[in-house]
Amino acid sequence: MLGASLNKAFYYFKSRWQSCWNYSLWALLIFPLSPLLGAVTVVVVSLITLLKQYRKISRRPLNWGFALLSVLLVISAGFADDKTAAFLGLFNLLPFFLVFAAHSTLIQTFAQLRQMAWILVIGSMPVLIIGLGQLFLGWSLKLEILWVVLAWTIRPGGNPPGRIASLFLHANTFAAYLAIVFILGLGLWLEQWRLGIRYRRLGIGKNSVPFLFLTVAMITNFIALVFTSSRNGWGIAIFACLAYALYQGWRIIVGGVAVIVSSVVLAAFAPSPVAQFFRQYVPAFFWARLNDDMYPDRPIALMRKTQWEFAWSLAQEHPWTGWGLRSFSRLYKAQMQIPLGHPHNFFLMLSAETGFPSTFLFCSLLAWILITGVQLLRKSKYINTEDRLIFFSYLLAFVAWVLFNTVDVTLFDIRLNALSWLILAAIYGVVNRYNQKDRFASHPN
Repeated sequence: MLGASLNKAFYYFKSRWQSCWNYSLWALLIFPLSPLLGAVTVVVVSLITLLKQYRKISRRPLNWGFALLSVLLVISAGFADDKTAAFLGLFNLLPFFLVFAAHSTLIQTFAQLRQMAWILVIGSMPVLIIGLGQLFLGWSLKLEILWVVLAWTIRPGGNPPGRIASLFLHANTFAAYLAIVFILGLGLWLEQWRLGIRYRRLGIGKNSVPFLFLTVAMITNFIALVFTSSRNGWGIAIFACLAYALYQGWRIIVGGVAVIVSSVVLAAFAPSPVAQFFRQYVPAFFWARLNDDMYPDRPIALMRKTQWEFAWSLAQEHPWTGWGLRSFSRLYKAQMQIPLGHPHNFFLMLSAETGFPSTFLFCSLLAWILITGVQLLRKSKYINTEDRLIFFSYLLAFVAWVLFNTVDVTLFDIRLNALSWLILAAIYGVVNRYNQKDRFASHPN
């Protein structure tokens, strides 16, 4: 009976594959609150899309690259000392290659990019409210419904204490999520701002509700990002603001941001007389966190430099196949006597655990997506002016994800992992569609 019901459900979704994108949007909306339901929905949508679009997906060279990478990762796991852990670690990568392949076929228009960005901003509001309540009102909760279908853990005062984490396990993870939402939301805000200017010039009344909502959402997001006390998150937010200001040609804002950033950096790292002068104006909350004076007794083993050096030494010892996925934590604990989940650099971790060939291929595939995206933004004749900004926002979110993962690892949070692959899929899907238009225009016969 159960099997028959599941078959009916499967064929229902399969017959309505055109609506798959709507289910993906619902998944993104509920992902922050229920990672399991969001992940299951994304996987089901991906499988249906793969079945319906298998020929198109299998013809794309980039997907061949991910297929080859999958083979290399499986070989690496086969050579690992702890094969069980290594093969389990494959689940953080291989299923998401399929998610990317499916959704890069499913996502093809700028309208879809906007829908995805709007859903992410709307879906972030509950976790923002929970996080601010956690930090400033002492909210706490331990809730589990049907094991992990809905599992909320809210620690009063944040995690670590004094740093907002909301429903995420750590403040740095929450900062990575907020940074991506902030970038895409800021792109939407700028679109609405441009639209408002155009309406005023034409003397047309406009609906200000979307603009007001985005304004509140971005301010709230920025406040929460500040109180994550994540140096990575702060850096990404500043980078994004500068990138948008440069894109818009706002030189005054670029200069203002540069002055503020320089003041904070000088307060943190300048020689004592200079630093003391700037510390009169820059709150210690920023400069003391930046130069680690806020945590002066941190063990050497918890310093990123120590972790990076250890990961690099592991990669050099086993350069071809690595030590196996999920091996870094075990090896680092054996050496340093301190438990640590990852080396705070995804690319060094991948080199140490899977070898240089796999890492080089992975980075090459990411570079391919970024380069083709930038080329489309610069050269395509088929992108309207109003669509360029939203595409630029996705490219900026992609770069932000890369930068964040040079000083941290977002792989182990399923929400961030899925979100990063969906952003990559969105970029590549749009690139493929418009490149086909360019080729058709060049060779109409």
